[in-house]
Amino acid sequence: MKRYNNIYVILLLILLMGGCQSDGSFDNKLYIKSAAKTGEILFTAGEADQEKVLQAELAMPAEQDIKITYRVDESLVKTYNEAYYDNAEMLPAENYEWIEAGAMIHAGGVLSTEARILFKGFSMLNRDKVYVLPVSISEANIDILKSARTYYYVIKGASLINVVADIDENYLSVNWSNPGVCNNLSKVTMEALIRVRNFDKMISTVMGIEGRFLIRIGDANFPSNQIQIATNWGNFPGADSNKGLPVNEWVHVALTYDATSGSMIVYVNGRKQSEGTLSAGNVDLGNSNFFIGRSYDNNRWLAGEISECRIWNIVRTQEEIADNPYYVDPASEGLVAYWKFDEGAGSTVKDHTVNGNNVVANNTLKWTPVKLPASAE
Repeated sequence: MKRYNNIYVILLLILLMGGCQSDGSFDNKLYIKSAAKTGEILFTAGEADQEKVLQAELAMPAEQDIKITYRVDESLVKTYNEAYYDNAEMLPAENYEWIEAGAMIHAGGVLSTEARILFKGFSMLNRDKVYVLPVSISEANIDILKSARTYYYVIKGASLINVVADIDENYLSVNWSNPGVCNNLSKVTMEALIRVRNFDKMISTVMGIEGRFLIRIGDANFPSNQIQIATNWGNFPGADSNKGLPVNEWVHVALTYDATSGSMIVYVNGRKQSEGTLSAGNVDLGNSNFFIGRSYDNNRWLAGEISECRIWNIVRTQEEIADNPYYVDPASEGLVAYWKFDEGAGSTVKDHTVNGNNVVANNTLKWTPVKLPASAE
């Protein structure tokens, strides 16, 4: 009986070995070198071109030179969507180009040279959509592992703002390198993105110069949550309890002023909140009394977070203000100071224009991670 059992075991081993040989499990096959089958490319407004590389690999050293060709396979978009429960679109042809579509593994090696793709023209893409670019090994003078021959580049809009500064009980002053660009302004636009936790003080300060030209929130006999423009020629607008700002919400506030006509407009989230006239003459902001988060004294801080502070020497239109709360091109015409508050560390905030008028915090800045706009989450 034992003899028959031994024969049975030997036959079973022969069958198993034959099965392993027949399914090709021990063949030296080519595959794309990656821990995952997908990779994200996140882009923001004004994003520069991005170059990506692909490499293929063998399990064992090549016996001869292996020539590899890649191609984009649009037919696999559906495969990607079904596999990842997504609704991605094929990346348009004008948004990528091959720098090198071929690669090689030299005899004796296991890792290929790099294939390279350039992703470009992000400004043409819709940030609310997801795009995919399936890239496959199309040809090689060796067997290709089917399950690892394709890599999916997934392209989507990143958050425009990923970090902001909390200036509660803090303020910032300017290290003026070029103050002249902010002086003698006959036209002015000032903007900021703020999220305030409370309006418990009579006055909270956004930015400007006390007694000259200042964006603040609240005043004596004035709602503590209403925007007010304080100048030495009078304040604007009048008190109105219906114009208060909310707490714990991101709000974009803006002021435009034209000294020639005296026209002054306050915008909240791109909508006109107050409009009138004020004869305040040309505006000088480029001096040591310009602060963000401070006015008469240190107790008029903004109890919350701030981002996207800007000064322009033009009157921006309502459409321009409404369309760009989270980002503008630093080279935009008329932009003379641009403090994004996106450093994430330290106490110096860069002026993103060429003028180099950085601001420095009085105390250590606290930084808060965010994702703005919310639709980019």
